[in-house]
Amino acid sequence: MGIYLSTPKTEKFSEDGENDRLRYGLSSMQGWRATMEDAHAAYTDLDASTSFFGVYDGHGGKVVAKFCAKFLHQQVLRSEEYAAGDIGTSLQKAFLRMDDMMRGQRGWRELSVLGDKINKFTGMIEGLIWSPKGTDGSDQVDDWAFEEGPHADFAGPTSGSTACVAVIRNNQLFVANAGDSRCVISRKGQAYNLSRDHKPELEIEKERILKAGGFIHAGRVNGSLNLARAIGDMEFKQNKFLPAEKQIVTANPDINTVDLCEDDEFMVLACDGIWDCMSSQQLVDFIHEQLRSETKLSVVCERVLDRCLAPSTAGGEGCDNMTMILVQFKKPAQSSAPPEEQQSSANEKAEEAEEPKVDSSES
Repeated sequence: MGIYLSTPKTEKFSEDGENDRLRYGLSSMQGWRATMEDAHAAYTDLDASTSFFGVYDGHGGKVVAKFCAKFLHQQVLRSEEYAAGDIGTSLQKAFLRMDDMMRGQRGWRELSVLGDKINKFTGMIEGLIWSPKGTDGSDQVDDWAFEEGPHADFAGPTSGSTACVAVIRNNQLFVANAGDSRCVISRKGQAYNLSRDHKPELEIEKERILKAGGFIHAGRVNGSLNLARAIGDMEFKQNKFLPAEKQIVTANPDINTVDLCEDDEFMVLACDGIWDCMSSQQLVDFIHEQLRSETKLSVVCERVLDRCLAPSTAGGEGCDNMTMILVQFKKPAQSSAPPEEQQSSANEKAEEAEEPKVDSSES
């Protein structure tokens, strides 16, 4: 799906950063696609003990991905649950809050600020590749007040975005995911998926879609969207009798929590442009191979993008936008538990990681 260029755009946006606990590199590339609809966010110090990384893969336009890259981490940081130490709930609420914030006059105004033109057929605003720079704005108080205006009844964007977010606080890693971007951790060289790709064929997704009055045709929700969860895509969230998490398409994320241990080497967040071309284990193996001779993590990411880029658009795979964040853990996580207990816990968590836990609100 999508319009392809005659030659791919291989220029990359790359970045590196670090603090005393971790270092990261990231890279994104438009590739064969006519537009760049990915966005990302990387904050080594969301607060004194917390790091935040997010990959957002837009579809039908770029602005929802850009909106998430600008606002989602701010909503996590500002929530009461976050202040109380409940990272999982703060992430879940932030995902659902994105849809609320994009409605009405204020939502329209913020989306138009991020865009550079309005599509006259859909009324949707479109924009360029973007990632937040400078301050994260978390010190600005903003209760997202209702605004009067010509777009006060704006129902929200018809375009949407996946969101795959990782928050690292002390020894814990929290992963929130809606869509088919993916988070993978390398533990002793073994790849473990910390998120699940939300495709319509999954039983739990299919059940919700059908109950909400939707259908699946050719692997697509209502014959059009090949994702079962996403932020935005308001046309699939119109059932006034159902809560947000039970709509045909929902922004409600799976939340997975992992206790980090000294066997954990790095984690990867990437959009499906990468995963369509490499399995989780293939990517982990490739990164390990690159790290033997390359210390700059953004360069490793760039090599992954180049490896995934298709030589032509004939096959489809390797023709998508690509974004990848690589986070390397600097030193063993400390714990007060005895060594044998730590190891036992690590083994349990590694097993759990193969089949990500689903937030109880999903059942």
